[in-house]
Amino acid sequence: MPRRTLQGTVISNAGTKTVIVRVDRRFAHPVYKKVIRRSKKYAAHDEGDNCQIGDVVRIRESRPYSKSKCWEVIADTA
Repeated sequence: MPRRTLQGTVISNAGTKTVIVRVDRRFAHPVYKKVIRRSKKYAAHDEGDNCQIGDVVRIRESRPYSKSKCWEVIADTA
C-alpha cells in the first residue's frame, strides 16, 4: 500500500530532529458552497535537522518515531 504524502509549511523547528508542519486544505462547504480553509499540524522527523521556519516541505507517512511523530520530511520544495 503506498504511503501518503502531504505538502505543508514548517511552523516550528524547536525540537531536535523534529519539525512541526502545517498542512492547509481547501474545500467547498456542503450546503453553502463557500470555500473553507482548514489546517492541521503534523510532527515530522527531520534527520538532517536542516528545515527552517517558513520552508515548504513534503512529508510522507513512516514508521512511528515517537508517540506523536509518524511522518518524515522527504524534500524541500522551496
